[in-house]
Amino acid sequence: MRNHIPLYAPTRVFAGKGAQSLLNLRHNRGVCNREKPLFAKERANMKAVYATGTNYDDPLSVLEVGTMPEPETKPFWSTIRVNSASVNHHDVWSLQGVGLSDEQTPMILGTDAAGVLEEDIPVRKGLKAGSEVVLYTFVGTDGAGVMPGERRSILSERYAGTMAEYTQVPSANVFAKPANLNLDEAAALGTSWLTAYSLLFASANVKPGDTVLIQGAGGGVSTAAIQLAHAAGLEVFVTSRSEDKRARVLQLGADAAFETGARLPRKVDAVIESVGAATWSHSVKSVRPGGTIAICGATTGDQPGAELTRIFFQDIRVQGNTMGSREDFARLLKFVEHADLHPVIDSAYAIDDAHLAFSKIVNGDVSKNRAAHLADCVK
Repeated sequence: MRNHIPLYAPTRVFAGKGAQSLLNLRHNRGVCNREKPLFAKERANMKAVYATGTNYDDPLSVLEVGTMPEPETKPFWSTIRVNSASVNHHDVWSLQGVGLSDEQTPMILGTDAAGVLEEDIPVRKGLKAGSEVVLYTFVGTDGAGVMPGERRSILSERYAGTMAEYTQVPSANVFAKPANLNLDEAAALGTSWLTAYSLLFASANVKPGDTVLIQGAGGGVSTAAIQLAHAAGLEVFVTSRSEDKRARVLQLGADAAFETGARLPRKVDAVIESVGAATWSHSVKSVRPGGTIAICGATTGDQPGAELTRIFFQDIRVQGNTMGSREDFARLLKFVEHADLHPVIDSAYAIDDAHLAFSKIVNGDVSKNRAAHLADCVK
């Protein structure tokens, strides 16, 4: 019998000591008794959080905590015993049928994970069974582990997600956990932190000494972007409607925080935009001629006035971004370790309370781009 699995989530962004917008699931440290009959052909079951169908208006009605078959061994993929698996807004979208159809359910949710490698990866020096690892969960970006030409997807869209006792990814997507992080912290890196890293250093292509505006304090991506930008030697401006959040981002490394839409002291080299319609005009007006607006989301709407005249006349570059490449992920892990950066994690819920954790996302009680951490028991 497997032990009960707990899960954790913050009550609010920057609650307590200023936590990142994370829901954090982790497991009691118990002993697992994973017995399998020698000649059994059926796969063993594992505990998981999954979608039983899709429902746009009531996503929680199709969220289930129960048992699912453990993943089958397949060539060029690795199995990981999950300690922490983050829950992002992507999981709510899946429940609503965005990127997931009824025909694909039941589907295990989860797009991030950190845990323990189940078997050696011979071609990856140092990654042996028992190693603590973190996962890059984009599949099909370069053909690793899949058929040529397969369209890219993230776990829980085409392949089972991470919110279970065991998960699988192509072996090329398994990386050693940064030594300075625990497994809960490491599980926050795959979506929010990778997106923030790619926005800053690939899409916006900022350099030390540049000035960057990060729109909308409080979300997982913006929180990570503040920490990364500060560590990289950038001048960091942040906006928020909340006075409390403006105060908190200064503690994270922002150089100045402004009311949303406020005039800045000077134009910036790049804008990190995830808010959309509510801040787009301000982003266009705030970036210098020849600067870049790097965008990864539109939480307030995706149909702002484009202000094309200002964009073309001032040579402003607009660059979209979805997460990041495997190479970006490898660089992020090294950066986090060398700069001793730590994703900010708050509180937690047991896995059986997954509905409560998800409801905080659905109801907006936790900021956008949040995550959760699910942990397996120790054998």
